[in-house]
Amino acid sequence: MSAALIVWDFDGVLNANIRDGRFVWADTLKADLGIDPKAFAHDLFGTGVIAEVMRGRIDLLAHVSGWLKAKGHEIPGPAFLDYWFARDTRPDAQVLDWLKAHPGRRVIGTNNEEHRTRYIEQDLGYAAHVERVFSSGRMGAAKPDPGFFAQIERWADLPPGEMMLIDDVAGNVAAAKARGWQGFHFTDASRVRLPEILGLA
Repeated sequence: MSAALIVWDFDGVLNANIRDGRFVWADTLKADLGIDPKAFAHDLFGTGVIAEVMRGRIDLLAHVSGWLKAKGHEIPGPAFLDYWFARDTRPDAQVLDWLKAHPGRRVIGTNNEEHRTRYIEQDLGYAAHVERVFSSGRMGAAKPDPGFFAQIERWADLPPGEMMLIDDVAGNVAAAKARGWQGFHFTDASRVRLPEILGLA
């Protein structure tokens, strides 16, 4: 069954920034800025802060600025986010072409906070390719939270069966399917099937 609305994940689908399950942007963080990537990752991911950031309850810039100052790093928070976002930008041109070629409605549905959402929309220009960017930081809910999908359903005013999530996280796809959506688990192995799923083959 074809989908009237495609919800495209960003990181790991439109943006090829994940390798072997990890974000590769921080690989040169120590060499470039003298910041230990493990310490930074622990602060965000090891403490659970990232879950609050992604749902818009903690401001990423304020948190990162405070952490950098506490650790004695001279780089200001805005400059650090600029570095992070630029290094984390690895657009997949082929997938973007598929998005633009599909004749149906399309949005981005991403687990990202407000600062990076604006970067995706404005600096990277993805807002021009979709009707809307749904981001967890604005919605107060992150995939696979039911509330994330419910907000898109209300906005789209479509039966769940006419919506499809394309996502690289199997749990997110499973959550969408549990609501009656169509779902495509995007991986290095499965991506070759996507044009056919979209009716582009």
